[in-house]
Amino acid sequence: MKEIKRTRYLNKLIQRKENNLIKIVTGIRRCGKSYLLDPLFKNYLLSTGIKEDHIIKIDLDLRMNKDFLNLDYIDTYIRNQIKDEKMYYVLLDEIQKVDDFESVLNGFLHIKNVDAYVTGSNSKFLSSDIVRGRGDEIRIYPLTFSEFLEAFNGSKEEAWNSYITFGGLPLILDQKTDEQKRNYLISLFNTTLKKQYITSRCLRHVSELTILFCRFFNKSQENC
Repeated sequence: MKEIKRTRYLNKLIQRKENNLIKIVTGIRRCGKSYLLDPLFKNYLLSTGIKEDHIIKIDLDLRMNKDFLNLDYIDTYIRNQIKDEKMYYVLLDEIQKVDDFESVLNGFLHIKNVDAYVTGSNSKFLSSDIVRGRGDEIRIYPLTFSEFLEAFNGSKEEAWNSYITFGGLPLILDQKTDEQKRNYLISLFNTTLKKQYITSRCLRHVSELTILFCRFFNKSQENC
């Protein structure tokens, strides 16, 4: 897949750089939050002369980084990386996985040479104090058609047919056949809707929505 520039959102981060607030990237699952931080924003920082060791990037959904899910561990680690008075840019992906993550982020606000950027769950952040007064939210959405077309390998007509049928989630571009695209969306539907929203009781009439979704992709409800 070609690089998706996402210029609109990248510019939002650039405009908020070093504004003494926690930059919070929110949006639905798989819409490109992590990609916006790294590689897009990280590469921008490097292009402006920021040294690699002044960019602290942690992917909290990776098993190899499970130790960072401990509140004290991640806080101590980040503070230990700060070696001088120059600005450090902290990029934390899926911060909601850390219990009491608000206290970690609030602590960064008291370090004058730390500029923090995080991604996370909408529901977690909307119920936290970080958004209210100390956070600067950047809401990201799936690809517009122009963004989709820029990265699509094919004609404009083929891109449009794919876009109106399967939507603008970035990973759709990696799926080579319609069947793969359908299976990807069904898998995302199951993990996001059935497990996340149903278990948290945030959605009513789930059975009707499941039937509608499965019929759209010509799948039986048992296989959806």
